[in-house]
Amino acid sequence: MSTTQEFNLLSDRFRTFYPVVMDIETAGFNAKTDALLEIAIITLKMDKLGWLHKEDTLHFHIEPFKGSIINSDAIAFNKIDPFNPLRGAISEKIAIESIFNMVHKGIKIQGCSKGIVVAHNAHFDHNFLMAAIQRAKIKNNPFHPFVTFDTAALSGLVVGQTVLAKACKAIGLTFDNNQAHSALYDTLQTANLFCELVNRWKRLGGWPLNQIKKKNKGILICF
Repeated sequence: MSTTQEFNLLSDRFRTFYPVVMDIETAGFNAKTDALLEIAIITLKMDKLGWLHKEDTLHFHIEPFKGSIINSDAIAFNKIDPFNPLRGAISEKIAIESIFNMVHKGIKIQGCSKGIVVAHNAHFDHNFLMAAIQRAKIKNNPFHPFVTFDTAALSGLVVGQTVLAKACKAIGLTFDNNQAHSALYDTLQTANLFCELVNRWKRLGGWPLNQIKKKNKGILICF
């Protein structure tokens, strides 16, 4: 199979969307007022047999934007010191520009039309991403403005668990609670989970769709 045909497998699988797994760590729950502190993404690829795999990774510690709120409860939970100089934090703008460059490149190579955020409780991460993009005033946003793939919802359907750690364990993946709530680790685990959910559906015969036409009535039935 040619390289182009392999790439088209990913494009065809998700309606030309390019899945980008993401986790964002923050200093609160309000995307417009609370600081974004850490972001990681993992892009995905599909091999010539249609199996989904992790590809490239980006991870950044982020400087709290000017005037942002730092909630003590959030900091106690994720154990991030926003002002520790050893974090090597960069601005939202620099981080987002780097993410955009990687996603735009992947979209072009894979023959896709738009990036789509894949995250656990994706509405949260998507809101913070879009708020940061608006603050940074960066144009040519590659991400869909509202559609996401939520691994919490998908895991609830497939294994009956919505918490990331429990969903990973239920589907047969390891999970280290000591590393949880790091953007890089949670993105890695979410990517592993999403790939396994998609690949398990394929192993069970759910993809590719088998299309059967009823000869008599000409009705297309998809299973």
